[in-house]
Amino acid sequence: MDIIKLLSDNQDYIITGVFTLCLLIQLVYYLLIYSRLLFYRKKGIKKSKEPVSVIICAKNEASNLDKFLPSVLTQDYPNYEVIVVNDCSTDDTDEVIGKYIKQYPHLRTTTINEDKKFSHGKKLALTIGIKAAKNEQLVFTDADCEPVSKLWLSRMQRNFADKISIVLGYGGYFPRFSLLNNYIRYDTLFVALQYFNYKIAGLPYMGVGRNLAYRRSLFFEKKGFASHYHLLSGDDDLFVNENATRSNTAIEISKESHTRSLPASSLREWIKQKKRHLVTGRYYKKVHKFLLSGDLISRLFYYLSFAYLVSKNIFFEAIIIAFILRMLIQLIILKNAMLRLKEKHLLLSSLFYDFFSVIINILLYISTRLRPSRRRWK
Repeated sequence: MDIIKLLSDNQDYIITGVFTLCLLIQLVYYLLIYSRLLFYRKKGIKKSKEPVSVIICAKNEASNLDKFLPSVLTQDYPNYEVIVVNDCSTDDTDEVIGKYIKQYPHLRTTTINEDKKFSHGKKLALTIGIKAAKNEQLVFTDADCEPVSKLWLSRMQRNFADKISIVLGYGGYFPRFSLLNNYIRYDTLFVALQYFNYKIAGLPYMGVGRNLAYRRSLFFEKKGFASHYHLLSGDDDLFVNENATRSNTAIEISKESHTRSLPASSLREWIKQKKRHLVTGRYYKKVHKFLLSGDLISRLFYYLSFAYLVSKNIFFEAIIIAFILRMLIQLIILKNAMLRLKEKHLLLSSLFYDFFSVIINILLYISTRLRPSRRRWK
């Protein structure tokens, strides 16, 4: 009882201490990690253009392939092949691929036929595509993705210098006039801000399959997706988390290297996608889980303690000044990321999303623990 009374009597000071601690933690994240992209300059660019294999997995993606595949097939690159893995499609995917094979001799395809006794995820399709590839350097994107320029392949490939085996690119989403689209693009931008900056800091932990490259030899040397094949997702982030190191990984953020994808058209569809990817976070290396959860938890208690102190008018001026300081640092860093990754109309809304994203990620993570996703990739 004495302890409870002591805590009650000193509640305001305790919450002030929580706010101060969380503020300091947040400043460490922004000033020591997230600010690194501000000063990043590309080094060690390779000039020779070696043969490349682009791998795309497609499951009932006929309309998307018809729309976006030509932008992959017409890259300004001297020697590359495009492999489309037709994974048990029941639409016109095969016909669309056949149409483009007649026009582009560097397009190849392989088909997985449906077996009702055996279910599989995207990792099988990717493995088959990698085995079919003729070249050492592999670049991955999705059927609903479009490179923003004809130099996409060249910009991604130029990083395979010295000991580099993994290249992390940026895969954004097409802008749409809706609140959901605005939040999806913000979430994508912030995730990219994290994995790019962690790589610059020497702690690469993930990449996105919409724009990713690695060596074929690395895939087989590390036994591909064997350690996490049972998971629905993780073909991109878990593979990178397991195999990326300070010295074997590079990032590519030039404006020509980006891809854009079709965003989820409904909240339900986006929640399913987000939950699928949140599942893999539990399998990250301990240091990455510690750092990522540290940001999330400190941000949550930072906002909760701020709201309490302001409502009680406790150290009001000092609290407001500290809040504005962190907000300005956040906006400067986010604005730089928006300029580098060619995202627009996210800055002001990010002030709300900064807290909202904490709540939504926690709720979705809890949901994944209570109701795991079924084994389907489409």
